[in-house]
Amino acid sequence: MVKEKKMGLLDHLEELRKRILYSIVAVIVCAIIGYVVSEYVIAFITQPVENLVFLAPTEAFVTKLKVSLICGLFMALPVIFYHFWRFVKPALYLHERKYLMLAVFFSTFFFFSGVVFAFIVVIPVGLRFLLSFETDKLQATLSISNYITFITKILLAFGIIFQLPVVSFFLTKMRILKPQFLRKSRRVAIVLIFIAAALLTPPDIFTQLLMAGPLIILFEISIWVSVFASRSNRKAAEDIKDIED
Repeated sequence: MVKEKKMGLLDHLEELRKRILYSIVAVIVCAIIGYVVSEYVIAFITQPVENLVFLAPTEAFVTKLKVSLICGLFMALPVIFYHFWRFVKPALYLHERKYLMLAVFFSTFFFFSGVVFAFIVVIPVGLRFLLSFETDKLQATLSISNYITFITKILLAFGIIFQLPVVSFFLTKMRILKPQFLRKSRRVAIVLIFIAAALLTPPDIFTQLLMAGPLIILFEISIWVSVFASRSNRKAAEDIKDIED
């Protein structure tokens, strides 16, 4: 299998620096847009709770900046994914590079699928459970800064975890991962999924199940994606062999 000319260590570092710089610029530009719409974003993401407070004079302003940066990160994700896969591109064989734009699309699609699922399903259930501990003497007073941090962690966790099928596809294409290994590791993976769900979600069984359930489904999808990628590898190898013969 023919690859392009190999890059040296300094070339890789320069390429990495360039991709990171482009991504940072994209986040900054999108964060400026995010600042303009930050009030609408805050009003939208605070719908699951009735009242929020700020406990320091600067907290509301700092939170607005934080939301602007988060908006910038989310809006710039297609650009970030593009530059990530462009950086990975030299490690791929020539026949695998046609999947680059598909990787950008599906990385973005699965990330926002995870974010939407977390916001619509997981966060309302988790908040309902956590706020159920209120009593006559114990009232919840939620800080806007702590609330935004709490929401952001969950949204990012689900967005990243939903990348599993994309990662599975490219690891298989690069011959690092095999579908047989995924099948044999199914039981271990399920245990690890429940451990991850316990660590990444609020401490209640319902929220953990809401995270573990989709993860198990994503793992099964990843197995089939790996099977498809493995078959594609074999077909490409056979085609190259035929050409060489």
